[in-house]
Amino acid sequence: MSLAGGISVSYVFVHLLPELNEKQEIVAEHLGSHVTFKALEDHIYLAALCGLLFFYVIEKAARARSKVATSESNSGSAIFWLHVGAFAMYNVIVGYLLVHRLDHTASGLVLYLFSMALHFVVNDYGLMEHHERLYENKGRLILAAAPLAGWTLGMTVDVHESALALLFSFLAGGVILNVLKEEIPDERESSVLTFSFGALAYSVILVLAT
Repeated sequence: MSLAGGISVSYVFVHLLPELNEKQEIVAEHLGSHVTFKALEDHIYLAALCGLLFFYVIEKAARARSKVATSESNSGSAIFWLHVGAFAMYNVIVGYLLVHRLDHTASGLVLYLFSMALHFVVNDYGLMEHHERLYENKGRLILAAAPLAGWTLGMTVDVHESALALLFSFLAGGVILNVLKEEIPDERESSVLTFSFGALAYSVILVLAT
C-alpha cells in the first residue's frame, strides 16, 4: 500500500502537474475569451483543489457514518452509494483520459497505466475498509466497470484541450487526497520508508522517461 501510494503521488507531482502547467496557456486563452471565467484564467490548479475538496467531503461523510453504524446494518445507506458513485465517476475520468491523455507518447501511456493501476489498489483498500461486504459484493464490480465505461466514452466523445487539462487537474487533486488519507492516519500500518522509496524511485523513472 505504501509503495503504491508513493508511486501514485510521484506521478502527480513529477509528471502530471508539470504538464498541466504547460497547458495553462491553452486554458487561459480559452476561458479568457469568456467574461464569466476571466478571473479564473490563470488558476488551473483550482480544478485540482476542487478534486481534493470533493473527495475530502465524501471521505468525511463516510467516516462520520461509519462511527454510528456498521456496513451490514447500513447496507442500503445513501452514503455507500454516494461513496461508490463518487469513485465510479473518478474511475470513468481515469478511463476517459486513457484515450485523451496530455502525453500521447507510448511511454506516457505506460506510466499513466502503471501509476493509476496502483492507485486503484489504494482506493480499493480504503473503500473495503469503510463498506466491507457490501463493497465487496457490489461496489467493487461497479468500480471495475467504470474505467471501461470511461474508455468507451473517450473513444466516442472528444472535448476541448482546455477541458482535458481541467479534468487532469481535478484527477490530480483526487489522487493526492485519496493517497494521503490512507497513509497519514496514525492507525495505519504504513511505512514511511516504503512510501518514500516508491515516490523517489518512480520519480527517477519519470524523469528518465521524459
